[in-house]
Amino acid sequence: MTGFARTALAVFLGVIPTFAVDVPTIVSARAQEDVRLTLDPTADFWKKAHPVFIDKDRFGNPVHAYRSEVRTRWTKDNLYLLFICPYKELSLKPNPKTKEETNELWNWEVAEAFIGSDFSDIQRYKEFEVSPQGEWVDLDIDLKKPHHEDGWTWNSGFDVLAKIDSSKHVWYAAMRIPYSAIDPRPAAPGNTLRINLFRSGGPPTHPYGITWQPTMGKTFHVPEKFGLIKLVEEGK
Repeated sequence: MTGFARTALAVFLGVIPTFAVDVPTIVSARAQEDVRLTLDPTADFWKKAHPVFIDKDRFGNPVHAYRSEVRTRWTKDNLYLLFICPYKELSLKPNPKTKEETNELWNWEVAEAFIGSDFSDIQRYKEFEVSPQGEWVDLDIDLKKPHHEDGWTWNSGFDVLAKIDSSKHVWYAAMRIPYSAIDPRPAAPGNTLRINLFRSGGPPTHPYGITWQPTMGKTFHVPEKFGLIKLVEEGK
């Protein structure tokens, strides 16, 4: 190897960790076994999670009124997410159905997670939504297709649980997503996926949309703005 090649390689290797540090990253702590979904933030399962917050509009401006907490854990079989969502007024779909998928649920009050494992084709990822009433939809997104919303016919087999605490003006939702639905690799410490988190809803006169990582555009579907989620051992 020439001196120039050695120098170039050293520079290249030196850039990688810097880039990784600069990308916002959610740390998901391992749980040794799967549990029944719970919406109690004080449960031992959720107390060991590292929270992040959905608290900005699409262009990065803070939205304090709807600042929402998200916690995550993982096991060898599943990825878990808990959303804690304060609200002023909810926009709920009439006649909710929770035993079957609700297409176009995004037109109502929802919490959302977009998760992708393909770093070579970031236009492909999965979308998971849950409402305060426990409605749900999951989508296999391919932005190269003219109608990516058609991906709602895909089924991940994920489970959801939700409730509204009207006395506190907070709604809670949990997801248990089969890990095999989002990553072809077995779940293991060190696995890194691409992710963004969202909330949307509000009354028709005052709709809102907030994000973990601002998309800097009119839509949530901007994979170039995703952050990362990294699986780690419990206690890390």
